[in-house]
Amino acid sequence: MLLVVFALSAFLSPLLQAALAQPRALDPEIGVRKLLGASRGVFRIAEDPRDHSLYLLFQSGTISRIELKEGENTSATQALYTATDHKVSSPAGFAIGPDGTMYLTQNKNAAGGRNVASLTKGVVDPATGERTWSILAQTEPFEQCNCIFNHQVNGIAVSPDNQYLYVNSGSRTDHGEIQDNNNRFPGLRETGLTTIVLRLPTSAQELVLANDREALRRDGYLFAEGVRNAYDLAFSASGDLFATENAPDRDMAEEINWLREGHHYGFPWRMGLEDNPQRAPDYDPAKDPLLPRQFTAVRNGYYHNDPTFPPPPAPFTDPVLNLGPDADKYRDPQSGEIKDASDEGVPFATLTAHRSPLGLVFDVGGRLGGDYTGDGFVLSWTEGDPNGDSKAGPYKDASQDLLHLDLTKVGDNYQAQVTRIADQFANPIDAVLIDNRLYVLEYGGNRGVWELTFPERSTAVEEEQVEPKGFLLAQNHPNPFNSATNIPYQVAWGERVELAIFDLAGQQVRRLVDVDQHAGNYAVVWDGRDDRGQPVASGTYLYRLRAGAFQQTLPLTLLK
Repeated sequence: MLLVVFALSAFLSPLLQAALAQPRALDPEIGVRKLLGASRGVFRIAEDPRDHSLYLLFQSGTISRIELKEGENTSATQALYTATDHKVSSPAGFAIGPDGTMYLTQNKNAAGGRNVASLTKGVVDPATGERTWSILAQTEPFEQCNCIFNHQVNGIAVSPDNQYLYVNSGSRTDHGEIQDNNNRFPGLRETGLTTIVLRLPTSAQELVLANDREALRRDGYLFAEGVRNAYDLAFSASGDLFATENAPDRDMAEEINWLREGHHYGFPWRMGLEDNPQRAPDYDPAKDPLLPRQFTAVRNGYYHNDPTFPPPPAPFTDPVLNLGPDADKYRDPQSGEIKDASDEGVPFATLTAHRSPLGLVFDVGGRLGGDYTGDGFVLSWTEGDPNGDSKAGPYKDASQDLLHLDLTKVGDNYQAQVTRIADQFANPIDAVLIDNRLYVLEYGGNRGVWELTFPERSTAVEEEQVEPKGFLLAQNHPNPFNSATNIPYQVAWGERVELAIFDLAGQQVRRLVDVDQHAGNYAVVWDGRDDRGQPVASGTYLYRLRAGAFQQTLPLTLLK
């Protein structure tokens, strides 16, 4: 449960943090080293896809680049932009697009207990390298709760084709209860600009986002509904968009959702696979074994009999199912007993309550080896309590760890084998995966940025013997390149395959593949020339693989 994520740091014991060892890999093939010491106030990390450089975002608005060096804890940071440059003094989200454009979200208090959220972009001039900042979009003022449950506008993801931004605007309530803000908003639960994911064009300037659900839908900005707080969003190797979801103060599952246009993910009527009990006309919180007293919404009596709770819309889309073996503890809603879903054979979606999943990343380039190729990973913020049930965190679940998500599409959704592969972090809050290295940013204790090195993918000769799991477009190598670059991809079954290079304006530069191909692993070389055989200019380009309904786009950089 991620409320305002930094408020949870009050629960952390400095002595406990100091006593914890450094992060530990549970797979002996994963290496761990400290890349950077603690930096107060840093809470987001992002990669510039053009050159794989790493950037940190501070709560003050400062954006710094990590100067990578060899050896443990020898890297440094260089401040490049501040709030004076981009006018974002209290950022919440941070992302960098394929062309190097930076995006920041911000929330500011407005009159009458309202919030105004803005999305700022910083575009690079390729000739001078100078960055120009402007407002891409701003919301109308929308109602806030006089409580800690204002999740506001935070997480951002840029589409692989660089055409859209996907932006989370979380709930103003814990579980859909009335929060009238001292009678300012009588009877109000959620509002037009809460519990949604927006889709905005990256080319936009000074959009005004209405506090009206139907207006957002009509204007084409409403992408998905029914999310409590999709704090992290990320595209998978297949090009599908996923998001983490933080559950309420009641012991209900945290979610990972495959986000799709027009889908509703259930909040506040359903969380995980369970109905919100406050929907029931005979609900009695005194008989509810899933209400832990250490949490705010329970202590303040926000769980109560609520006969005016509105009827649910339909249908809802289920979260990703967790097949185990890890992060699938749940409390039996009848007995209150703690059980393991995979051991019990109970469907579970998706993670143990109160884990607060963050730092969602995917092996988009297919660079990881072993069992990790093309898979996903997610961190957990809260401390956990593997030996009991006394802490404000996951019950009998260690947490503050890294989970491996081996996703498989089944029917109209995904299911995942979820395995803990590293632990002993101190409030890990964000992550970036570059080639076979995962960079984890910690917010708690005296920690910093850690680099986890995974086994690299097999050689091309070995790959030919492996049956592809699905369609996949891998990152070109070398990248950046000078004279030629290799573009690997895999085909899941016989299909018409197209692979082409485009400039950032979307104009085709070179068609490399346009044939029927059988299932297998392939690679094609681009020599930096267009369809007429002429050399193209230095810069960032996009390459797109299309095969039937599958489509994926990645950036590459040509330097001369």
